[in-house]
Amino acid sequence: MPEYAVFLIMVAVFVAAAAVLKWPIGLCLMGAAVAGALAGGEGLPLRHLVEGSFGFFDVMLIILTAVLFMKVLQASGALDSLAAVLLRVFHRRKALLLLTANLLVMFPGMITGSSTASVLTSGPLVAPVLMKLGLTPLRTGAFIAMAAVLGMIAPPINILVMIMGGGVDMPYVGVTLPLLVIVVPLAVVIPLWIGFRHVKVVDAEEMKAILPPSVYGTYGLKLYLPLLAVIGLMIGERALVRVMPDPGIPGIFLAGSLLGAVCGRRFNFWKVSRRAVEEAMPILTILAGVGMFIQVMTLTGARGWIVMTFLSLPGALLYVAIALGMPVFGGISAFGASSILGVPFILALISKNALITATALSAIVGLGDLIPPAALAGRFAGQVVGERSFTRILRYCLVPALAILAWAIAILLNASFLDRFI
Repeated sequence: MPEYAVFLIMVAVFVAAAAVLKWPIGLCLMGAAVAGALAGGEGLPLRHLVEGSFGFFDVMLIILTAVLFMKVLQASGALDSLAAVLLRVFHRRKALLLLTANLLVMFPGMITGSSTASVLTSGPLVAPVLMKLGLTPLRTGAFIAMAAVLGMIAPPINILVMIMGGGVDMPYVGVTLPLLVIVVPLAVVIPLWIGFRHVKVVDAEEMKAILPPSVYGTYGLKLYLPLLAVIGLMIGERALVRVMPDPGIPGIFLAGSLLGAVCGRRFNFWKVSRRAVEEAMPILTILAGVGMFIQVMTLTGARGWIVMTFLSLPGALLYVAIALGMPVFGGISAFGASSILGVPFILALISKNALITATALSAIVGLGDLIPPAALAGRFAGQVVGERSFTRILRYCLVPALAILAWAIAILLNASFLDRFI
């Protein structure tokens, strides 16, 4: 069977399983991989399926330990206390208040690489504050959804870049500055666009009444030691390469989690660990499915056909395919789209700096978390603010999403110029 037919069968099985059968995305990818192997005449290649499922094992460890770290910060009271102190400090200045709230929502996504983690962890902390400060539930939902997408794109953990890098043998090194170039301007403009004209300033007593409870007075600076330790280790492994051994990102998050167990409010570490595994499992199965999908595409030659197809596209059509194809496919799975489409697009733009290309593509494919049928960021943001129809929230996300798309395309077009400075 021709390679293109194998790829089309894999995509058809994936879409049918996700949109019609409503299977979890990870199982959809696994089913598509099996269908592709059968269609390509390879039978049921267990070795390749198992090998593919472990293709992103390092990324899985990062996600699992990062989610555990976030759960520990939440259980110890550090996350609530940090939100309370930051919002209290900036409550009299609308712009700084909105930027602080945006950073708080972004933070879990920056650590875990998942927009869902941002919405479900920091969203419930920030949403009541924003609504009591004058934002409607729809604007609050859009604020949280956009901040979650930006958090997923931002450093230090960008799973989308990791997946694309794994497909082209590019190590996850040196991506921080390119990601900051993309995220920082958007993280300033988007929250102000959504909320500046609508949020109001309140006095200290009223702000105190709507803030999440803080336990800083009980534990003091010790409460933030796990977060400071993680930040310090991440900086140290890069700045002190000659004298400091590299503990690895999973090791850093695990060390921060163990430290958090003794630095704040007491909690059952075993139960928190189980909740972290439960929350991370959907993402882990997606990555296992993505690995199988890529392995079978490589085995059957479908991956090579896709790469050659994109390499043969004229420049203008290539950018149109990037701007339209990646977000739409990301509406089913941003992780899946970063693998299936991101890797070929990097190879098609091989003349440009691969780091800059991958980071810009991650911003584009991250928009898939705002696009149905999955629309994870918008859907969960609707749950946080009590809005049943998440599509009403997505209307307020349209202009910010177009801003992200335009900025990312501009970065791609000027990648050669930016390469001189980054």
